Amino acid sequence: MATSITLDRDAGSKFASAFGGDLIGPEDARYEEARKVYNGMIDRRPGLIARCSNDADVVGAVDFARGEGVLVSIRGGGHNAGGLGVCDDGLVIDLSAMRAIEVDPDRKTVRVQGGATWGEVDAATHEHGLAVPSGIISTTGVGGLTLGGGLGHLSRKYGLAIDNLLAADMALADGSKVTASADENPDLFWAIRGGGGNFGAVTSFLFRANPVHTVQAGPTFWPLEATAEALHFYDEFMASAPEDVNGFFAFLTVPPVDPFPEELQGRKVCGVVWCCTGDEAETEEALKPVREFGPTLLDGIAPTPFPALQSTFDGLYPAGDQWYWKADFINELPEEAIAAHVEYGAALPSGQSTMHLYPVDGAVHRVGKDDTAFNYRDSRWSQVIVGVDPDPANAPALTKWARDYYEAIHPYSAGGAYVNFLMHDEGAGRVQATYGDNYDKLVEVKRRYDPENLFRVNQNIAP
Repeated sequence: MATSITLDRDAGSKFASAFGGDLIGPEDARYEEARKVYNGMIDRRPGLIARCSNDADVVGAVDFARGEGVLVSIRGGGHNAGGLGVCDDGLVIDLSAMRAIEVDPDRKTVRVQGGATWGEVDAATHEHGLAVPSGIISTTGVGGLTLGGGLGHLSRKYGLAIDNLLAADMALADGSKVTASADENPDLFWAIRGGGGNFGAVTSFLFRANPVHTVQAGPTFWPLEATAEALHFYDEFMASAPEDVNGFFAFLTVPPVDPFPEELQGRKVCGVVWCCTGDEAETEEALKPVREFGPTLLDGIAPTPFPALQSTFDGLYPAGDQWYWKADFINELPEEAIAAHVEYGAALPSGQSTMHLYPVDGAVHRVGKDDTAFNYRDSRWSQVIVGVDPDPANAPALTKWARDYYEAIHPYSAGGAYVNFLMHDEGAGRVQATYGDNYDKLVEVKRRYDPENLFRVNQNIAP
């Protein structure tokens, strides 16, 4: 397979002379490192990587890709399950050098460039006692997570990342630069709140920030043998838990590091990772039923600065590991589904493999499913199954476990999945199911802003 873009010499020279960032091709010593993505299963060789330094670079790269008719992908600052920030043979518009963050503590807003990570945002907002709802790993990129919805520790209290998005600056397929907000290009603003990277390259985001500083956070672990009872308890407890209490259910292997007790290290367990925005007394009262449910192997809930919670899993999941993801939205946990969880949770294929159930309720439910492109507002959970290991030789086993687990659970799902958890090979039907009733409107917006489908290396909405 070729790894260079065939282009008109004059057009290429003109683009290179006007471009203010770095252009990295296959002959560049930096190329092998520059083309790597978070998921080590992804091995793509772009023809050219355009590492942009400002908005003008992004617009110029979009114009070049459109004019030369080359495949283009947009890469932000962090993760993507399917590695869709990079493409074979085409042009990667890389925003990872655009990381500026400006906090306005008086207005409680933060403006973030498209290449920043959530860890960088957390550090900047934390100084002012503020935070934006994001994911659960601080190395996640702001752009990708936001455009897909943005589900994480603060969602029950403050909604999705898109529910806190006030505006976005974008480079469109025709080379124009626009702002999308409730007042400017509102149809585009609707679409980018959940519709992924289908509509343009977002160069900066303006978020509302919320009062968060120290949270009551940490894990509760139970024996794997108690999985069925723990899932029943978790289902009932979260249905009436105050919105200050967020917790995702997980299967995991206890990491072989401090501060986990030595006798638990390496043991497979089930449990919940909590993030509670109330004070210690409020949290203690709210979590009384959790403390009374047993037998408990570990109660690790403690006052934690929010950025510390966000970075808890960074070391466990470094860039370059093999990842295979499967996902669904879930509305209920019937006995048949719980039986499948018991079976596959006990069969984790590696120490990093896991299954998470993230609550989708509270503030998320108070936004109408038609108000943004994010369709599954009425779900109870977003489930993700991930096989993870550093060794490429284990990729087939990770993939098989994740697929088999998914096949066992999917009949009890809501139909679609959180778009940020989809792999690159899901297919058009899966994308349509994920957007459900909002899909047709997304197609209309796509036709208006990207009729030639220039931005198609994504979970694509074909015009």
